[in-house]
Amino acid sequence: MRRLFTKKGLQKFFFRWMVVNLVYFAVKLSMENDGKQYEGLFTSTSLFYYVSAFFLLMLTWETNDYLLKKYKKRYGINFKSGLKIVVINMLIMLPVCALTYYVALFPFKEVWGIVCPNPPNQQFAIDFSRAVLIGLAVVFANMFQYALTHNDKLEKQLEDLKKDMVASQYTSLKNQISPHFLFNSLNTLTSLMYEDRDLASDFVTRLASSYRYILDNREHDLVSLKKELEFLDSFIFMMRVRHKEAITINLEIKVSPEKFFIPTLSLQMLVENALKHNVYSKERPLNITISSIQNDALAIHNNFQPRESKEESTQVGIKNIKKRYAFYTNKQVLVRDEDRFFEVIIPLLDKSSIQVNLKAIS
Repeated sequence: MRRLFTKKGLQKFFFRWMVVNLVYFAVKLSMENDGKQYEGLFTSTSLFYYVSAFFLLMLTWETNDYLLKKYKKRYGINFKSGLKIVVINMLIMLPVCALTYYVALFPFKEVWGIVCPNPPNQQFAIDFSRAVLIGLAVVFANMFQYALTHNDKLEKQLEDLKKDMVASQYTSLKNQISPHFLFNSLNTLTSLMYEDRDLASDFVTRLASSYRYILDNREHDLVSLKKELEFLDSFIFMMRVRHKEAITINLEIKVSPEKFFIPTLSLQMLVENALKHNVYSKERPLNITISSIQNDALAIHNNFQPRESKEESTQVGIKNIKKRYAFYTNKQVLVRDEDRFFEVIIPLLDKSSIQVNLKAIS
């Protein structure tokens, strides 16, 4: 109801009311040309046909709007869903239309004072057929207009997403190959050289492997979950060496990682985000868990021990991941920020969803 009284809602209602008037008077004029005249504009017969035309056309139009929104959200609009929308639309309209004209032309004809140029049975068939044809025309015209508008919006969204993705790729790469990360790694390595040379050698190997992964995939916005987990294993190793018992990172992945894809470095970014915004020590360790949710998503969960900072978090990393996901899927990146824990849920992408989106973009 609130939507109707908005500027956009009133404009839509006025436009549709004008269409109803045009259809009504066009039909009335054609009937008069055939010699089947209804006297005056304000007779009971004229008023009935005007009100019934308004009611049936508005019902059909609004139902079509509702079905388009529903199917777009759940299934997307294609030929198959479009055909279903037309069928459902008519299954709703036909009985209402039949009941309206049956009541008016049979039991309440005399009560309402409706004058018919034809016998009731013939007039019912004429009125019902005309209403069905006009209803179908409204449905197809509305769907055609929706397709044109949706296509324009989709093209604009894709252009915006392309720009965002390029910026996100650059930001992601810049964040990972940062002097700060390299400085901390080299600082840890320097200490290990004096304490444990074998561990230092392993640390160098993992560090080199991490940077090799970053450089090899800098042009790829998506990687298989398997590759990302292999990279994350090296990253976790370095974090454990650096922070020792102050952090624990557990993987509980129960899906086939080679079958799914995620944005490159997204897991590493979320783990590093938890390290950045929480305090942790041997006495108060930070516990991070990465677990799969059926075949749909991954949950990155950590206990919440926020740092005392005057600056509020900008959530640049999470915004970056959300923009990259928006390029490939309608599934949302969810964030749960509670008193005792913080959790980010990211969708798992399969090959079919990626191919469909890339085909649509090309």
